[in-house]
Amino acid sequence: MSEDRAVVGAPSVSAPPAPDPRRWALLAVVVTAQLLVVLDSTVINIALPSAQQALHISDADRQWGVTAYTLTFGGLLLLGGRIADYVGRKRVFLIGLAGFAVASALSGAATTAWMLFAGRGLQGVFGALLAPAALSLITITFTEPGERAKAFGIFGAVNGAGAAVGALVGGLLTEYASWRWCLFFNVPVTVIAFAFAVPNMRESRVEGRARYDIAGALLGTVGLITLVYGFTTAANEGWSSGRTLGLIGCALVLLVAFVVVETRVRTPLLPLRVVLDRDRGVAYLTSVLLGIGSMGMFLFMMYYVQQTLGYSALKAGVVFLPFPICVVVTATYTANLLPRFGARALMTTGAALAAVAVLTLALLEPDSSYFGLILPVLVVMSVGMGLVYTPMNNVALSGIEYADAGVASALVNTSQQIGGSLGVALLNTVFTTSVADYLDSSGSTPADMTDATMHGYHVVFVVSAVLLALSALVVGAFVRALPKVPRTTSA
Repeated sequence: MSEDRAVVGAPSVSAPPAPDPRRWALLAVVVTAQLLVVLDSTVINIALPSAQQALHISDADRQWGVTAYTLTFGGLLLLGGRIADYVGRKRVFLIGLAGFAVASALSGAATTAWMLFAGRGLQGVFGALLAPAALSLITITFTEPGERAKAFGIFGAVNGAGAAVGALVGGLLTEYASWRWCLFFNVPVTVIAFAFAVPNMRESRVEGRARYDIAGALLGTVGLITLVYGFTTAANEGWSSGRTLGLIGCALVLLVAFVVVETRVRTPLLPLRVVLDRDRGVAYLTSVLLGIGSMGMFLFMMYYVQQTLGYSALKAGVVFLPFPICVVVTATYTANLLPRFGARALMTTGAALAAVAVLTLALLEPDSSYFGLILPVLVVMSVGMGLVYTPMNNVALSGIEYADAGVASALVNTSQQIGGSLGVALLNTVFTTSVADYLDSSGSTPADMTDATMHGYHVVFVVSAVLLALSALVVGAFVRALPKVPRTTSA
């Protein structure tokens, strides 16, 4: 395939629009909103044991405190992106902010388990409106390649650091206030962001009659939710159970039907041209694999430091603090490296570093040193992730048609959320299966249980590392070497 479009200095059909003088204020609002969306995927993790006790949630149902958010968020992002394109990106962004605040208040005030789950689900719905509108606003506002790279660098740093920041915030609020404040704190932040967004954003939308692919939205969302539920079921019933196989088979049928529908409808939810571009397709696949690998690391490291090392909720959150700091520094600096080295070299190097770091976690022992092993792993992994996020976002969104900006932006977030959801379900199944197999072969004494748990951690980290290494191989093999020049198309 030709690389002519990567040549710098190619003549443009029309002069680019003048830069928006409020673009940096807009960026501050957008990254604040994105931080809330990403942070709410993980902030509840530390608070969930307290919420479970307070609301008398069963062990079987407690997972919905997390998955009610991630599944509705990830499953509806594509539809949210298309709505933002036609209704207006500023309008949808503001609706998303307001709804997210209301849903957060509802979740924090929950008096029953299902009130909490409903509130978390509503957070996901409004997050699915908010996130794609936010990223598409960056795409169409920053038209100069250098500034766009910096904007993506800042956005990528916030996106990458959100999980660790969520753990820290969750630990602080749970230990010194209440688990409810892990949800209530969204309200004042969204109010401030709303107040700054109104004067600093200008409206943009796709002209023409709005048509929404409802069949595609239902097939895609239900298919993804069914697939995640199938992986979750496998953790309890095994991969060979009829229910597990039935759910996974049903999910695959629904997702194939989704692809067929997208090739036939007049206004598809996901125009296949967005993902069939070689570079963009690899960027989205990389995002899924990173979501699986990173969520596996965070989830099981959180279990390890609290249950094996005995850390408090706050201390467990502090353990991960170096991660967001290093991600921010690396992702910001990567914006300057991108024009020189290109996306392929940076993404391959970063994914490989992350894979090596996670693989090193297979050396963990029940009394491993934080400074001797855990901290170095967090630093190396954060540098690797920082090297990936900025070029990945740039590749995924550069050269996109103006009419597809919202759906392409939504797909960046969708791939990360689906990767994270699949990672939690898949790796939890790997963990429980590994522990059970170990106990079957050695007995069930307390000492054996400790060894079995560590064995489960080791297997999970090896699987995560393999997936991260796979992303490095895919990037190295298929992403073109030269950086793309983004199209600058006015509204």
